This record gives sequence, structure tokens and C-alpha cells, in this order.
Amino acid sequence: MGAVPVRGYRRYVAEVEQRISLVTLGVADVMRARTFYERLGWQGQEVEETVFFQAGGIAIVLWGRDKLADDAGVEDRNTAGFGGMTLAHNVRSRIEVDEVLGDAANAGAEITQAARETFYGGYAGCFTDPDGHVWEIAYNPGFPLGRDGAITIPDFGAS
Repeated sequence: MGAVPVRGYRRYVAEVEQRISLVTLGVADVMRARTFYERLGWQGQEVEETVFFQAGGIAIVLWGRDKLADDAGVEDRNTAGFGGMTLAHNVRSRIEVDEVLGDAANAGAEITQAARETFYGGYAGCFTDPDGHVWEIAYNPGFPLGRDGAITIPDFGAS
């Protein structure tokens, strides 16, 4: 599409499609991480020390943390603790939240937040994978799921 002039201004605003194609998780040990996700029932493919999982319309990728940092042109400070981001897996019921958290614990996850009622009328809990990536498992009645598991963000009437 290209840049489009903003009305009343001479500068241009880029039009970037509003979507995500891949989420790459930097991991300390690719095989350990792959084993964890496969214990959750995911099926991956390894190519050149990188594991790809199809996750609906996007891919979750496991790649060596050092290689990911180098590829991104950043220093890996190997900071422990919360990295400022969570991945969310929405489900269709409160029962399914409990089931997925149980499956994750059985696969080796650490449950960091037991399932509980949320401020938005849903039900959610969190776990970390072996590399500390935080996953939220959530039932949110305000975000209906399609048959393919895709969420639909409702019109909040805000901009």
C-alpha cells in the first residue's frame, strides 16, 4: 500500500497490516523447550535448530536465546524474572482453564497464578514454561472464540 499523507500535514504515516505472523521465544535449550510444548500436545517441526509450532493463524517458534538476541541486534542480559510480556491462550470455559493449567503442570510448567475469577467477569490462571515465558490461560466471555480458536475483539465503542 505505501505511505499515505495525513490530512492537513505534509508527513506520511506508514500502513502496516495489523497482525502478527510469528512469536519467537528465546530458549536456553531448544530440545528441552520442544519437549515441554510437545507434552502439552503440540506438534512441532525442527529446521536448523529452530522449532516451529502452528498455532492457529500464527506460529510459535523456539530458538536459542543467544541466537535470537544476536539476530535482533540486542544484548542478551539474561535477566531473571518477568520480561514484561505474557502469551495468552483463551479457552471456551472455566473448566477448560483448569484442565489446561493441569496439563501444563504435568508437562513441567510452574503454576504462577492459580485459576481465579477476574475483574472482567472471566476466569484465568498463569504458568511459566521452563524458560520463564509467562502464559495466561483464560476464559473471557467477552471475547468469543471461533471454531478455529480465533478470538474476536468486540467493539468497545472506544478509539
